[in-house]
Amino acid sequence: MLRQLVPAIAQVHELTGRTLQHLAVLDGSQYTVVPGSRVCLKSLCTVAEAAGLAALDLTEAVAVNPLDAAGFADEPSSDDATRQARHAKARARLTDILADAAHQLDVCATGCHYTVSDITRDLIRDPRHLPPLPQLTRAQYTTLERIAQGGASFWRSLRGGRETIRAGDGSTIHSKPFHVLAKNRLVRIQERESSLAGQNVTVTAAGRLVLVTQSTVRTPAATPVRAASSATSSAGRRR
Repeated sequence: MLRQLVPAIAQVHELTGRTLQHLAVLDGSQYTVVPGSRVCLKSLCTVAEAAGLAALDLTEAVAVNPLDAAGFADEPSSDDATRQARHAKARARLTDILADAAHQLDVCATGCHYTVSDITRDLIRDPRHLPPLPQLTRAQYTTLERIAQGGASFWRSLRGGRETIRAGDGSTIHSKPFHVLAKNRLVRIQERESSLAGQNVTVTAAGRLVLVTQSTVRTPAATPVRAASSATSSAGRRR
């Protein structure tokens, strides 16, 4: 149990720190003059609070977790029945603690979703405060849309530096439009967890703004009808 709790606690503390950093950046930015921005900041405060409570729950689980270590020399050694009873008592408490930690992390996920949605909505309603966004081609927009819908994974081979990008449905994503998105920080490549697993690719807040503000890019322009073809058709009808 302890081996599972330690990395989870570290990740939750990292989540708390990153949330507070984003909150500080937003609180000191021009976004605060956008009507409705207070709701977004309060939502992010809720995320930070829930992350802190989740970390507290997991830390409490460490304290409750029974450790089968040796006592002092003058203490009687625990028999199997005593050890099992101690584990059973701790197991019931651990179940409640971990359930509450999971609930707090769900609150974090919901709060992050609301925060991104609120920022996007506020900036679209008041485009004067929109950050400068790159104008995407149809291929680049389609690539961004595919990543937003099902995520993506990124691999780079250790030898030769060959890159492979696959969408969530397993289809291949071309590297040229993908690297344009990454260069403009419309997608984020997560840190590699292992040499075999690919790096997760997610759409950033700027990327979601582009998806909303440039949605007309995905609609192909209508092909104009040639005048010569129309004349030929008309001539055919006259016959």
